[in-house]
Amino acid sequence: MTNLLSNSLVIGIGATVFMDIWALVQKHVFRVKALDYGLVGRWVGHLALGHRIDGHISSAAIIPNERALGWTIHYLTGVVFAATFLAIMREDWILSPVIAPALLFGAVSVLAPFLILQPGLGAGIAASRTPKPNVARARSLVTHLMFGLGLYLSALALKILTG
Repeated sequence: MTNLLSNSLVIGIGATVFMDIWALVQKHVFRVKALDYGLVGRWVGHLALGHRIDGHISSAAIIPNERALGWTIHYLTGVVFAATFLAIMREDWILSPVIAPALLFGAVSVLAPFLILQPGLGAGIAASRTPKPNVARARSLVTHLMFGLGLYLSALALKILTG
């Protein structure tokens, strides 16, 4: 159990950092606006207070430290996703990482923003309330594939570093 927790922490943070690097590439090379994690913090903060948000989260009252809360939730989600993936794959995968299962998991993990985050932020299920839903969906899928690639690369790095 200790190995699962420590591996989840290292691989989950690594995969999330990789996903964030992809977001920076999109922002600076392709001029794609990144998700504002302050809005994620605002949403979670209001949920914790028992508030229901109607409309887009940007119209809700600001929550103290919402940006820090949002980034914390972002990285905790990455660790939880990594723990889920590692529990499914078992220790054999960490000993000999294979890319296909990590990419598949990344693709499946896009259901979380489609069904939870995007509706919570006011974008609708699978970004249905955005100006270009199919573009938003494709970007979310690619971002989560990058998370899957990050799982694989982080596991490889861990294997190399731990011998």
